[in-house]
Amino acid sequence: MQKTGDINGRVADAPSGNWVYRILPPVLWPYAQLARWDRPIGWQLLMWPCFWSAALAANTAAAVGQSPGFLVVYHLILYFIGAVAMRGAGCTYNDLVDHKIDMEVARTRSRPLPSGRVTRFQAKVFIVLQALVGLLVLLQFNWFAVILGVLSLAIVALYPFAKRFTDWPQFFLGLAFSWGALMGWAGLFGSLSLAPVMLYAAAILWTIGYDTIYAHQDKEDDELIGVRSTARLFGDKTRLWLIGLYGVALVLMLLSFALAGAGWLSYVGLLVAGGMFAYQIAVLDINNGEQCLALFKFNGKVGLIIFAGLFLSFLFLVA
Repeated sequence: MQKTGDINGRVADAPSGNWVYRILPPVLWPYAQLARWDRPIGWQLLMWPCFWSAALAANTAAAVGQSPGFLVVYHLILYFIGAVAMRGAGCTYNDLVDHKIDMEVARTRSRPLPSGRVTRFQAKVFIVLQALVGLLVLLQFNWFAVILGVLSLAIVALYPFAKRFTDWPQFFLGLAFSWGALMGWAGLFGSLSLAPVMLYAAAILWTIGYDTIYAHQDKEDDELIGVRSTARLFGDKTRLWLIGLYGVALVLMLLSFALAGAGWLSYVGLLVAGGMFAYQIAVLDINNGEQCLALFKFNGKVGLIIFAGLFLSFLFLVA
């Protein structure tokens, strides 16, 4: 018997044709929903900064005559697995923290916890299992990268509470989601430099931008229940804020690429990404929830384009 808010065992804001519902047995659907496997954009947006940083580090290594080709590909595979696992663990943790809030928001009340299809104990066990996968991935890297990865957990733990004490929860999301911009470089070199730090800052601004667009879907419900966000803070000035956020992010990426000695194809990817940012700003309608969700997801393609430029540049340098 389905609980209140449950839509035939599915959630309101996930595509019904997703592989989760075609391949997994229904008994596993609630766990796939907790991990957001039916909404891959989340782990993609977590993964891209890792991929950017790894490819940027590879450009630097190739520029001085090194060719870490196999190692880079191996690291990319690890970052993919780690992004899926840790995104899932983070979402499950976030759902535990936001259990009561999700029951008050139309878009989220059909999720496994508020709909009653998963207990809090089951969700906690699921977090542990996903975190163990993430730990196994992390232990494949050098000790500097391992320690750096562990440090990110403090930000991850804080993020779900940010909407309760600041109008800038998207900033805290950016701190957590962009950590891979440091990890990719550290995974290859066992240290950090100004280039990945600037890439990290750029990714934070990018995250604030796209998640502000996403948050406009829930601004009415958020206002009623007292949840804070940059969507509510920026309001009708969101387009101007996005110009600043995306614009500075592009400048920081440009400086990061230059400091790292990235090849020319990296800048081509960045130019295309700039056009994609401009498109989002030009067409944005903050009162159209469906469009806001589509533009949010569009940032997955932005991440891919930036990575493609960096990776193709690396291949060109080692050819």
